Parts: sequence; C-alpha cells; structure tokens
Amino acid sequence: MFDFASYHRASAISDAISLLTCYPQAKLLAGGTDVLIQLHHHNDRYRHIVDIHNLVELKGITLTDDGALRIGSATTFNELIEHPLTQRHLPALCAAAASIAGPQIRNVATYGGNICNGATSADSATPTLIYNATLEIHSPKGVRFAAINGFHTGPGKVSLEHDEILVAFHFPPQPTTHSGSAHFKYAMRDAMDISTIGCAAFCQLDNSNFSELRLAFGVAAPTPIRCKHAEQTAQNAPLTQQTLDAISEAVIQDVAPRSSWRASKEFRLHLIQTMTKKVISEAVVAAGGVLQ
Repeated sequence: MFDFASYHRASAISDAISLLTCYPQAKLLAGGTDVLIQLHHHNDRYRHIVDIHNLVELKGITLTDDGALRIGSATTFNELIEHPLTQRHLPALCAAAASIAGPQIRNVATYGGNICNGATSADSATPTLIYNATLEIHSPKGVRFAAINGFHTGPGKVSLEHDEILVAFHFPPQPTTHSGSAHFKYAMRDAMDISTIGCAAFCQLDNSNFSELRLAFGVAAPTPIRCKHAEQTAQNAPLTQQTLDAISEAVIQDVAPRSSWRASKEFRLHLIQTMTKKVISEAVVAAGGVLQ
C-alpha cells in the first residue's frame, strides 16, 4: 500500500499543468518505474502525485513530411524498440531501449521519464544526444523548445520547472546515405543492471574519411555529455585505426568519471577509451565504411 497524501489523474496536458500549479509538491507519474520505488521507500517528496499515464497527447511516433520524427514522452521503451520508424531512423535509440532492465519494465517505463529523472546513467540519454533531439515542453506560459544538449544540469537535475511537462522529443531528419549509428552499454549484468558506462556514436562518411562524428557518454561525468574534443579529432580524418586511437586519446579531455562501488575512476577511464573505439567502429560499419 502506497502512502499517498494526494493523488490526481489528469485528463489532458492542460489539466496536468493546472494540477502541478495547484500542488507545488506534486510529482508526475507516467510509467511509474522510478516514482513507485520512491513511494515504496516512503520518500516524503513523492507523496503528492499527478498521474499522466494514459494521456493520448503524450504518446505516438510520427514522421513529418520533411523527415523529422516526433516521439511522445510517454512512449514506452518496448514501443520504441518495435516501431518501424525508430528502427529505420534511430537505430541507436532502439538499441539503448533494448538494454534497459527487462521486458516487463520496458513495457511500462517511458522515454520521457528516463530523461527527466536526470540520471547520468539514463540509457536513452546518449542516443538522444547524438541524434540532436529537441524537447517540446509545455507550461502555463505556453510551449518552449529546448535542446537535449544542456538539458541535464547536474546529478539528478534537468532544466525543467515544477509546472512544466516534457510532451515530446523532436528529431531532425537524419542523413540516409553514408551514415550510421550505434549504442553500447557496459554493466555487470547487462540489461538487468544500471550502466557502469554507456555510449552512443553517429558518423557521416565522405569516401574514406569522417565528415562528422557525434559521440556521447553516460556515467562519464555528472551528466550525460557530448564529447567535443573527440568529435573535433575525427573531423575530416581518414577511416583508420590511427584515427580511432587519436579519438580515444582525445575523449579523455571530455570526461570526468568518478569512483563508486560499481567501478573505480581508473577502470571507467579504461572503459571509456575502449568503448569509444568499439561504438565508433560499429557506427562506421553501419554507414558502410571500412576501417583500414
């Protein structure tokens, strides 16, 4: 039995925003895989609930005429994995979704909840970063759009006010030729464990060179991050093992992992360099390239 102080089921996004305004202490409940754990542990900050679980406005995966993709924030991870549009346009996001927990959790856990929880270990954060997503956020003031890069502001913190709701993710059209992406997660028990280190990469190739690299890591800093030094090192560089070595050296300038009971800082740094080569190599293969 959960110790609710107040529970309200929203009938629409506007209703949910009104309820958040009326109840400043309230937490949103979508999939509930994080919130219900807090309730189970009698966390006083989670005793006031606004339920947005069944809002149709927060669901759905659609493709616009110009090739952009819109994903509702209450879309579950199983829906991400199984949808042909995400499989075709955002394969690294599908791979990340498949790495999360087990099938029962993936059937209820939501994409928006995973991002808004603010954890640096959020498996969906790194592919969201490499695909340059924009977040559609509703509040009493109207609608605003924010880049995913910078949305995480600290451990467990995101750039979201109490009366704001993340409604959807918008992905710009992705290149359809000579491009590829990949995701990789290292954990002690694979999908059934929190990530020790997670990463995702996107690459665009020009003949036998990198024309663009996007690389993101989770649990490599207080927030999920893009790796600017590593990306710049790849710019116009040839598809060679020497380039991969240079990128894996440059990535050290981008990260700041810490020691915890899961892994030491030194082991995480080793993982980051090793996983950089692995995830970029997989992205290159997906783009039809060959590393020399």
